[in-house]
Amino acid sequence: MKETIKIQDLSIGYVDKKEVKVVANHITATIFSGELTCLLGANGVGKSTLLRTLSAFQPKLGGKIFIEGKEISEFTDKQLSRVISVVLTEKPDIRNMTVEELVGLGRSPYTGFWGTLAKDDKVVVNNAIRLVGIESLQGRMIQTLSDGERQKVMIAKALAQDTPVIYLDEPTAFLDYPSKVEMMQLLYKLSRETDKTIFLSTHDLELALQIADKLWLMDKKKGVRIGAPEDLSLDGSLGGFFARKGIVFEQETGLFKVEHEITRKVGLKGGGVRCVMMAKALNRIGIQGDVNSGDKDIITVLTDSYILKLSDKEIVCKTIAEILQKLN
Repeated sequence: MKETIKIQDLSIGYVDKKEVKVVANHITATIFSGELTCLLGANGVGKSTLLRTLSAFQPKLGGKIFIEGKEISEFTDKQLSRVISVVLTEKPDIRNMTVEELVGLGRSPYTGFWGTLAKDDKVVVNNAIRLVGIESLQGRMIQTLSDGERQKVMIAKALAQDTPVIYLDEPTAFLDYPSKVEMMQLLYKLSRETDKTIFLSTHDLELALQIADKLWLMDKKKGVRIGAPEDLSLDGSLGGFFARKGIVFEQETGLFKVEHEITRKVGLKGGGVRCVMMAKALNRIGIQGDVNSGDKDIITVLTDSYILKLSDKEIVCKTIAEILQKLN
């Protein structure tokens, strides 16, 4: 890994009616090649402003941004197009163009006015398509693709641009959950295989915690905190990041979970995954399954059924749903 981006005392924001609005300041960080970095934060905290500033779409208010040792303001637009590629949230409004042709547009910083692809350019395009795994889509028209397929094509286009840095704004925004997982795993794999610096904003907290090399936690009051997910877990940064009623951060697993209000306890006997699922279901309806409980109400988990003892009455149930219905 090498140091690709170095940020020194960066301030970001915008001018509104001649008044300077500072979104975040004193950001100092280093981003390395071969890493996947995820930017997390609530809506309106300034994630898009930070991405636009790092991409040179928006001027910084102060500080320095170095890309491969050169300050970003010293690049011409043409030079920047060979250093930074950006994949935005918006769906491209493109029709009657094949996947291969759209990916080929990534070569525009190198092809000149007419955009004609040379033999070497076509090799780069085909390699980008192969890396993303969309060879079967190569001849398809863009308007026939699903959201997930279209997003992969835009990533292939960014790869074809052959820049050391790729920024992505909410790349999983329009995808179903399996496609979100696939997309994040793809970006992680690409960071390793291509040794590029991949930096993205996302609301998919759980996936970022499990896949990202580094997290940037952006908060209006506390600024930007940076580190590996595990380090941010241990120092309490993640625990306080979404600190609000109903959300609990489990330091043991490094993940967030919904906290339910417990209004009742029942005894719980048994073991294995069936017992774990029973405890989970009880918790969801506000009941704590306590293995040490001396309560009269007891659930015994067997290999193929459940026995619910209510006072002196025993009821045999086949499913968890039946048990919950009886308890309610």
